[in-house]
Amino acid sequence: MINALSGSGLQPIGMEAKSAFPATAAASGGGADFSAMLSGLIGNATGTMQQAEAAAMAGIVGKMPAQAVVEQVLAAERTLQAVIAIRDKAVGSYLEINRMQI
Repeated sequence: MINALSGSGLQPIGMEAKSAFPATAAASGGGADFSAMLSGLIGNATGTMQQAEAAAMAGIVGKMPAQAVVEQVLAAERTLQAVIAIRDKAVGSYLEINRMQI
């Protein structure tokens, strides 16, 4: 049962929670620039999507339980929603800058 919860993001009491976006944690220290942070986020998102795809294929052939497949696919869905939200903010910011009068 403990192993089933390991992929759910729940942490045992007393353990420090990990950031969903490790590049964000690195960027908050001031050492990384914005483009490096975005590159890290895109790399993490790509990895999550590839893991979900591999899990789906493993589930189809019966090598992975259905619950694990669902967890991976839901993680990919959350990642995709986050990437879409970041893209929308970037496009909105770009359009706002273009509307500024010089």
